[in-house]
Formats: sequence, structure tokens, C-alpha cells
Amino acid sequence: MNILVDTPNDQTSRWSAYTNIPPQFLTLKLRRPAIVKKIKFGKFEKSHVCNIKKFRVFGGLEDEHMVLLLEGGLKNDNIPEVFNLRCMTEDGSENLPVLYLKIVPLLSWGPSFNFSIWYIEIHGQDDPMYTCARMKNYNTLREIEIIKLCLKHFRQQGYMSAFGALQEQTNVKLEHPLISELHKYLVVQGDFEKAERFIAECIDEGLMDEYLYKQDYKHNWHMKHTESEVKPGTRGGHQLVVDAKKRLIYLYGGWDGYQDLSDLWVYKIEEDEWTLLCERSEQSGGPTPRSCHKMIFDPISENIFILGRYLDNLIRSSECIKSDFYLYDTRARNWMQICDDTSQVGGPQLVYDHQMCIDADKRTIYVFGGKILTPRSVNATGAIEPEYSGLFSYHIATNTWTQILVDCHHTSASQTDVMSIKSRITHCMVFHNKQRKLYIYGGQRGKEDLDEFLSYDVDTQAISVLNKEHPNQGTTAGNEAKFEPSSGYTLRATIDCERDEIYVFSSLSKIKDRRDIQHMDASNSFWVYSLRQRKWSRIYYCRHSSQDGNSISRANILGANKGDVLEPCPRYAHQLVYDELANNHYLFGGNPGICQQQQLRLDDFWILSLEKPKRDEILKHCRFLVRKMRYEEMARQDPVSAMQYLRHNIADVIDHDDAEQLNNFHKLASLLFKTHDGCLEQRDSSVATPALCRNTEELDGNADVPVKADLSDGSATENISLESNESLATSGISETASSPSSSSCTKRARTECNPEFMNKRAFLFNKLVQLMPPSMVQPERNLSDFVVM
Repeated sequence: MNILVDTPNDQTSRWSAYTNIPPQFLTLKLRRPAIVKKIKFGKFEKSHVCNIKKFRVFGGLEDEHMVLLLEGGLKNDNIPEVFNLRCMTEDGSENLPVLYLKIVPLLSWGPSFNFSIWYIEIHGQDDPMYTCARMKNYNTLREIEIIKLCLKHFRQQGYMSAFGALQEQTNVKLEHPLISELHKYLVVQGDFEKAERFIAECIDEGLMDEYLYKQDYKHNWHMKHTESEVKPGTRGGHQLVVDAKKRLIYLYGGWDGYQDLSDLWVYKIEEDEWTLLCERSEQSGGPTPRSCHKMIFDPISENIFILGRYLDNLIRSSECIKSDFYLYDTRARNWMQICDDTSQVGGPQLVYDHQMCIDADKRTIYVFGGKILTPRSVNATGAIEPEYSGLFSYHIATNTWTQILVDCHHTSASQTDVMSIKSRITHCMVFHNKQRKLYIYGGQRGKEDLDEFLSYDVDTQAISVLNKEHPNQGTTAGNEAKFEPSSGYTLRATIDCERDEIYVFSSLSKIKDRRDIQHMDASNSFWVYSLRQRKWSRIYYCRHSSQDGNSISRANILGANKGDVLEPCPRYAHQLVYDELANNHYLFGGNPGICQQQQLRLDDFWILSLEKPKRDEILKHCRFLVRKMRYEEMARQDPVSAMQYLRHNIADVIDHDDAEQLNNFHKLASLLFKTHDGCLEQRDSSVATPALCRNTEELDGNADVPVKADLSDGSATENISLESNESLATSGISETASSPSSSSCTKRARTECNPEFMNKRAFLFNKLVQLMPPSMVQPERNLSDFVVM
């Protein structure tokens, strides 16, 4: 059992797979059931080709039935890594006890080498006094879930006597009474008008708000052509801050391609107007011209704080690389130098490409990362590695600096009482004022791209790695190995603390694309990380063709046109800020990275608005689904009435300006001309599996696309996540039970309605309840899912 002993200097102290082809796995059996919260992976004393680059960890009480607890990967170094395991049930209501852990390697750092695990350490709670109570609660939850699955199956198959008896004996309700009422109106009675009114009431009461919150934003870029006679010129490496209360945006400094700037501007959002406050701030006691600095706005004092700058290597001397620190009083409209060198009073040395955030409640500014500027004579030999700055705090009221974390390569990092962090540049950092946490994403250190997503609790000093706590929920897009922003690109981040969302705009790669004259990989993408759901969503991705100076000049005026989409051209050294009151992002300037025109900078000003689907949109969608069902039944019984219903009632819930919706609306008319005699049994079986319906003109599985553009950016078959949901791969009605000729109990239970209609209504009901809160509705899975033949 080599993995139970941590001997990093022993080449043989490891578990190794026979080959590097999955599935290879290692199963650990615990002494007794436990709540396992963390897993630690030890490593060899240096990087090794057999280290696991990607892996999964499963757990359960039986070795044949385990659930996914973690999906992650190890870095190829000698530093042990600790990961949080999922230790709660999916609904978060109870602890998840495990007796077995299965580690499944997926990829090694040397693709042709076997997998190796050097050491495993498990952290959790296995005290029987604790776990026995957890086991009892867990088994009770499992029993209730089993009963619900049976109730769902009985109702869908029409076994209503068994359904009633089981519900009465166990006193377990399949769903909330409101949902049962919808089932009665829609499936049992076929009263579509009542069902429609009932759904409208549910939406008005906010029962579908949780579903709407989980939907992706729709985005819209709008280029601002301000009325101002004067406005900021072209630049990159500048800074923007927002005064949301007074509806103002401040801009300072930057590099115009030829020189650093020291001008200070204010943009009045309501008046759509730029005003120049200082043309040369150094003449008014303010900072000297600079770029790659950082700036924050304090909403309490209404002061702007500025720290850091970039200096060319040729002019770096001991005299000029002092870390000066300034504030601008927006009320009195004057500058003040707080300190001429923060490194002399416990603060950071002169840095650039760092990040700054403010905790306004505690009057504290946080500064993290950035590359430390050193005198030219020191770097001339090239023998010294670049130095990176750690995490500092500045308390405004007492004018005091504190170093919280040192860089991992700092001389004091090896001391046991000194906390360290892997510092970086070009990263994102935002502060959540309610959770009181700093969130840090991405960055670069030397030639290494860092894709870590860290959180730092400013009160407890706890550091967590978010993207290792939970598996990625998204699907892989393009060549992206993980569904999250690429840290190799220029990232700009903002946060909305009310919505618990972090926004990341990814644009031109500063390093890679500058080497490539044609910019074949130039693209823009916008991402949202939900802190509640702990997952990334990509709102849009837009790839741009090769750029040249002429196309960028046009982009200054018209924006980068991609079909009918108007958006900024890809860039770096730009600035993006968020107006939390209007929920708008503002972007200004930047460097398009054109090799032929290396001095070219931009002065375009953009607004990005994000909008979630609204209640009226989902109401329209639900009405369409219900009316389509009613129309299909009418078409079989009274084609003339069905034609009138199609023309007036269904047409009312269609967007006739949307070509795709209109096309699918026209396809519904084909039902009026279909003959149905003799094909009932064949049609019944097709209802059970939507995938089988895609070749029919009725589009049973696909006809929901008329509102696709409103509620989803996916393909037509992924309409608002209904069709893509695994539980909709079948309605829960087996093909055998769907056929009236093969199930006598189905005939007995459904004497008042065509069995095919009942099946279709049940399928529609299953789709509609996907929009309701999960705690109110029947289980997503089906009893038939567990039957393996």
C-alpha cells in the first residue's frame, strides 16, 4: 500500500496503472462509512510524466453504485494538492456518507506514460456517533426518493389505484399540491384553458423565476457617439472607475502609442457628455503621466485612489521607481499625494499589471499581484528572475499598510508562520462586499498561464480554489479543454454582489496574437460565473477575421461588424467597468495589436447590456406549448375548428418577425392534411421518445423552437434547456405501455381519452414542470432508468 505512505523521494512509492488507456482506476475501501470532505494528493519530489493531469473521484456506500464527487487535475510539480469533495446530497439537504472511493485517472502529463498516484490522504468525519445519525437521515431520504419514483411511474402508466394506495400508506406526496392541480387540468381533464390560466398564475407568483435566473443572458453592444465637443483620445493601459450613485465614470491616464498621459476625464452617464477635469495632473499636485496603473473609487469618501505604473527598462533607476500613491477628491476636485513610496511604510513596491479592490464598509483597499519594477542595473545581467508582489491591504482611515500574503518565491515564504500565494500579472480580481471575499481568476507568471479560480476570505484569511471544488457543468466548446475563460487572453472582470455573479470579458491574446500578423485567433467572448450555481456560462463567442490597420480604423467609427452583430474589435490594454444600478458595462479604448501599426490605439466607447429572459417571454412559450397540444388534438377530431384555432390562437403567441418561429408555425398546418387511420399504434410509440419524432412533420420533439431565440442561445433542439434535459429523452412512458394494444390496464384507466393524447399530455406536463422549482415537482429521473436488460 505505497499510497498510504508519503515518501516523495522514493521513485517506487506509488500506485501505477498497467496502461495509460482508460478505464484504469483505484478503489479505496474505508474502515467504516464516513463523511469525506477533502482528498489530498502527494507527489514525487520533482515533476514527473506519470502525474495525473486529469482525474475523477467517485464515492458511495457500494462499490457498484457510486456518484461523482470531484473532477479535477494535478499540476506537474512537487507540491501536494488538496481538493474539496462533494459531501452533500444533490439538493444540499443531507450529508453524503461513503464507504468506497474510486479514483479514475483520465490523462497523464506524459500522454504515452502510465498513470501514477504517489500518496492519498482523506479528510472527513467517521465517528460512529456522528455518522450513524447521518446514515439514518440519508437512508430516509433515499426511501422517500424511491417512493416518489414509484408514484411517478404509477401515475404515468395509469395505475391510479396503486398510486393512491402507495401515497396513502406512506404519506409521501409526489409533488406540491399546485403541481398536482396542473396535472389534473392538463393531463387528466384536458382542460387547456384552465391549464393555461393556472400556468399564468404560477408565473405571476414567481414560481418560474428560479428557472429564468438560471437562463443565460442575452447581450447587446451599443457604441456611444457622445455629444461632447471634446472627449478622451486614443489610448491603452488607462483606468476607468464608476461613481454609480452620481452616475459618473472617471478615466485617467494611459499610453497613446507615443507617450504616457496624465489627463483626468469624467463622463456623465445621464447627460452623455465627457468633461476634461485635468489635462496634466502633475501640474495640480497629482500623479505624473503613467499607464498600467490601477485605480479604485471609494463610494464613502468619493475619493479616487491611484497606485502603480509601468516604466520602460531604459529609464528605471533607484530614484524614479518609487511606489507613489495618490488620491483625487471628486468633491473638492483636487489631487493629494498620500505617500511618495508605499514600500517604505509597509506597502508594495512599485508594480504594474496588479489588481486593486475596495472594501468600502471596512475602509480597506486590497492590492494583489503585479510585477515589481527593479532598477535597470539589477536586471541588466538577466540573472535575477522577475519578482511578483503579494497581497497587501491599505486601511484608509488610519493610513496604514499591511502585507497579508507574500509571493510563494519570497525569501520569507518558507517560514511556517508566513502565509504565501502564487502571485501573477494580467489576472482578474473583484471583491464581494456581502460574502467579504476576494475572487481572483487567471493570470500569467513567466510563461505559465494560471487557470486557477481562487477566493480569499478577508476576515478568516481562508483561501479556496473554486474550480477544483466542483466539476465543470458546461459542455466543451471548440478546442477549449474546460468550459471557462482562457487565461491566455486579456481578461477584464466585474462583479454584481446582489446577483452573486462575476462577469469576465475575454478578448485579444496579448502575447500570442502580437506574434501573428494575421490575428487568426482574434475573438471576443463574454462569460458569467454564478456564485450560487458555482458554474461558468458563456454568453457569447465571436471570432473575427484577420485584422489590419484599415479595418481597425473603420472599427473606430462603426465597430467590428460580424454579420448583423455590432461589437468592439478584439483588443487588449482596454478597460471595462460595471454600472450596478443600470446593469450596464462600459468599455473604452485599448490596443488592437496590429503589427503593421504598433502605435495604433483606440478611443471607441461601448455599452454592453445584459438581460435575462422575462416572465412574459416564458408565459408566451408555455402558452404556445399548451395551445400546440390542444391544436394537435383538434386537428384529429375537427380540422375546420383546428384551422381557425391555428390562425387566431396559436398565431397570437408567435413572433412573426422571427423567421424560424414563423417557419415552424407554418409547419403546424401540415397536421390538417394528415390521415390518421391505421397509424395510431405506430404514432403512439413515437410519442415516448422525442428523438424518434424529428423526421416527422409534426415536430413533436422540435416544435418548441418558436421561442428559442428568446430563451436560449443554443440550437433549435436545445430550446430553453427543455429538450436537452436528460429526463426528457423519454417521457417515462415505455413504448410497450404507450401502445393501447399491449396494456390492458392502460385501456382501463384511460377510457375517456385517446391513449395517444394522454401520453402526449403527460409528456407536455413533464416539460412544463421542468420550469418549476425542483423542490415542488416530481423527481427528474424515471423508474425505467434503473432497469438494465
